[in-house]
Amino acid sequence: MTQSRAPRADAVRNRKKILTAAGGQITAHGPDVGMDEIAAAAGVAVGTLYRHFPTKTDLVAAVVAEYVARVADDAEAALARVTDGAGRALDELIGFLGRVVEQSVTDRAVKAAAQTLGAEPGNRADEDRAGWAVAGLIRAGQADGDIHADVTVNDIYLLFSTAPTDQPPAARVRWLALVTPGLTTQARQAKS
Repeated sequence: MTQSRAPRADAVRNRKKILTAAGGQITAHGPDVGMDEIAAAAGVAVGTLYRHFPTKTDLVAAVVAEYVARVADDAEAALARVTDGAGRALDELIGFLGRVVEQSVTDRAVKAAAQTLGAEPGNRADEDRAGWAVAGLIRAGQADGDIHADVTVNDIYLLFSTAPTDQPPAARVRWLALVTPGLTTQARQAKS
């Protein structure tokens, strides 16, 4: 029986450097950026890149999966603040929505590349974690009387898909102000 060894520290570092460089290069240059350029940006040999990621689709899938894991971590942290009494569910949900939209501004090209290459995040567990935490925020907000009873996780995902990630920051702030009343039972406050 063979035991699998933990990856060497340099292999772990190289993988992280490659993922970081890939995200930056795809964001800066689009999905057609070459593996050579990604390896150079990561400061590794092309062979090292291919040992970690045999195809570009594998690399893009890993970058997207890393993004999904960050979103899941953020959603769970927001729910933990509500559970611990350190935040209100509505505020945490709106804050989460705003953070994901802002992250999507820079990661938009990475997600487009994933669609172009047919890559799917390999870890469905992170998607499930995010959905579970968002559902918890919604339930808590509904229990507080702050979130409409018919709001669902799918509604939040729909909002993500309509976010103006290609617009300037002021437009994204305005978008969030406009969609918030659709989630909340609170009356919208007019700007003076």
